[in-house]
Amino acid sequence: MSDVKQETIKLVLCDMDGTLLMPDHTISPGNLAAVKKLQAAGVYFTLASGRPPRAMREISQQLGIELPVAGFNGGLLVNAQGEYLQSHHVQYEGVLKTLALLAEHPVEVWLFVDEEWLVRDPSGEMVSHEQHGLGYPPKVVESYEPYLHRVHKIVATCSDAPLLMDLEQRLQPVLSGLAIASRSQARYLDITALKANKGEALATLAEFLDVPLVRTAAIGDGGNDPAMFHRAGISIAMGQAPEDIRKQAMYVTGSNLEDGVARAIERFIL
Repeated sequence: MSDVKQETIKLVLCDMDGTLLMPDHTISPGNLAAVKKLQAAGVYFTLASGRPPRAMREISQQLGIELPVAGFNGGLLVNAQGEYLQSHHVQYEGVLKTLALLAEHPVEVWLFVDEEWLVRDPSGEMVSHEQHGLGYPPKVVESYEPYLHRVHKIVATCSDAPLLMDLEQRLQPVLSGLAIASRSQARYLDITALKANKGEALATLAEFLDVPLVRTAAIGDGGNDPAMFHRAGISIAMGQAPEDIRKQAMYVTGSNLEDGVARAIERFIL
């Protein structure tokens, strides 16, 4: 990293898993202190995640965030009172095409409808891991059919990261003009609405707060983060992010095991 000069940053939009949070889904004392220092300096700080907003509230409250947060990669913007400010569903045709392709492969498929996490098989390999991260259990359903017109996010997951990478590449042309397929983490492939991306979320939040985009910063580590990198005044990738993600950011900080967010705040923002 090198010292930089840029427009004074007024708004920071930060990813959660793999960025702000450690692998056990907690926030380190160093990152917590840095965010508090940022807020004390009058800089807005809020979160954008592939998670449902319900699974963002504990960390938001811990950080004292009173601004809207962007769940489902921007598919659902929710204020501190839990009220929906903006909601984007995956187009029905996109849902059908996604489910048809995923059915041909050995992956777990989940639906997120509003803030409900729907699964058909509660004994799936990745369910307990996801429940630990989200902090609440899934709703088990026999069929997804009743929910297909109001899906905020589809998730394909398995322990085979190369398979999910291949599925991401295969879904992108199939879903062109219908939805976005991106891997939020190595073992998670998210399908969200066209406007449900972190770049749109950043632009919406900046407009809501009357902050020019040139005075915004974005911090992230996954395949759903370059959308906000490309809109922000400055973009910062985590040190452990894949090389293709790091290349799309202006700067690189430490990993999420090294208080990378705190280091980015101190070096590039404050």
